[in-house]
Amino acid sequence: MRQTLLLSEADVLALRTLVRFRYRPHPVNPIVARMARRPSAYTKHTTTFRDRAPWWGGDLQTLRNFCFVKDPQFESRSWTQEFLMSDGSGDRLTGTLEEPSAPRAGSPLIVLIHGLTGCEDSHYMRACAKVHLARGRTVLRLNLRGAGPSRQVAKGYYHAGLASDIRDVLDSLEDAQVRHGVFAIGFSLGGNILLNLLGRLEGKHRLIGAATVSAPIEPDQACERIMAPRNALYHRFLLTRMKRDVLPSPALSEEERRNIQRADSVFAFDDIWVAPRNGFSDAHDYYARTAGARVVGAIAVPTLMLHARNDPWIPTDPYLALQGRDLPNVTILVARSGGHLGFHERGHAETWHDRTIDAFIRDLMG
Repeated sequence: MRQTLLLSEADVLALRTLVRFRYRPHPVNPIVARMARRPSAYTKHTTTFRDRAPWWGGDLQTLRNFCFVKDPQFESRSWTQEFLMSDGSGDRLTGTLEEPSAPRAGSPLIVLIHGLTGCEDSHYMRACAKVHLARGRTVLRLNLRGAGPSRQVAKGYYHAGLASDIRDVLDSLEDAQVRHGVFAIGFSLGGNILLNLLGRLEGKHRLIGAATVSAPIEPDQACERIMAPRNALYHRFLLTRMKRDVLPSPALSEEERRNIQRADSVFAFDDIWVAPRNGFSDAHDYYARTAGARVVGAIAVPTLMLHARNDPWIPTDPYLALQGRDLPNVTILVARSGGHLGFHERGHAETWHDRTIDAFIRDLMG
């Protein structure tokens, strides 16, 4: 049965500030103030959402990214870039820079950040790149530390709060690449990492805007959700991929390798390996200190946060809680369907989140 899904006016126009955390709220970004004074170009994309048959409901919307999927192909000039991290480790991140066949003057560079166990070639990354290349924008599909091709040039591994890596990449970009600014898009865990960066930005930077899709902004709640009995298959799938990504690293000690192999849950994986390796006392400490929801009030860059009520992996409550606060530079849209990184919409080849972000960028650019 088809579902017709409506977003409330509050969903569409939410611009509020998180004020009760230890980060000071920023004043309204003048670009956001200008956007608020006129009808938003992107609101027309958020008034309705209808699941594309046969992908009805959160689970099927989520599984669509893994089933019957062909990698999106696009025409572009592309080359690999490497970015040296500033922490003295010698680790590098890699990415593929794609230039459109018909560049559009004045367009920002789009930087895409993948989620947990993803890489530059994840389906949602390639699909998003195709959308922006078609609009004449150059795209950088980034591999986080130790992910995909970055695994060959990094001994370390990314985590939910490693925002400094993204800052290093942005600072390493050539002036010619960012002369019209950077718009960053983070998917799932990559979205939480991006929020950690946005909430702690200091000094001169190149970001003109950002967006997140299906981000686990309260990691402790996300961990609890993925380990729920109804998500047993998802949990096993994710844990298997997490171990697959990490275990080949020659930088692991034998003790670390044994700990990873015996981890029987995502929580155990984080508690006995991710947390101690990255200076956190345990998984609870790791989740609390990397929660993107807790720095949203400090964001000074125009930011769009997208989520689905029926995401089977990531709870909605943290988003609804933020909608109840004042966020002068952040817009939060919660659709009633879309699953996790799904948003496959009836009547559209492009996903709802890609189309909505595109419209947000166009509105941002005036």
